[in-house]
Amino acid sequence: MAASTSLRATIPCVLILASLCALAAPKDKEPAPRFNATTTTGEKFNNEAIKGKVVLLEFWTTWCGFCADEAAFVDNIGHELAGKGLILLAIDVGESKKIVKKYLEQHPRNCKIVMMEDTNLAAMYQANVYPIYVVIDRDGNIAGTQRGAAGEEALRSLIARAGIESADDDVN
Repeated sequence: MAASTSLRATIPCVLILASLCALAAPKDKEPAPRFNATTTTGEKFNNEAIKGKVVLLEFWTTWCGFCADEAAFVDNIGHELAGKGLILLAIDVGESKKIVKKYLEQHPRNCKIVMMEDTNLAAMYQANVYPIYVVIDRDGNIAGTQRGAAGEEALRSLIARAGIESADDDVN
């Protein structure tokens, strides 16, 4: 009897917690929050500048092993799909420019790097687990999010939700 009583108390708590977590971050197909971002090379991006493009936001850190594992294929996807209108912004979260610069000298990236201090994106998407991927569609809506590493196929699928198919997908 005690087990069923504690189970009855636990289930509502779990449901409430799940509901709060679901409400915390922006949802798919909602307009992307208004943002400003400046890359390390000085390029500026905001909601108006990305209209008509698909944007992949990658939140990462230098100490994240999964981020390092996925960086090469993320950069390759960004380069491969740029001609189809994809913009890849890799946002480093919570680290100094000096640390990131030193890391990138040893582990170069082939994408647009944004420091957290040069954008308000990390707070908006509650970037506290890495990597996090957010795809914004051509209309400025969130097409999908992925928290954590899931491999290249999952990332391509996420981008496809915004209407950009990979070359492999075009053949099928």
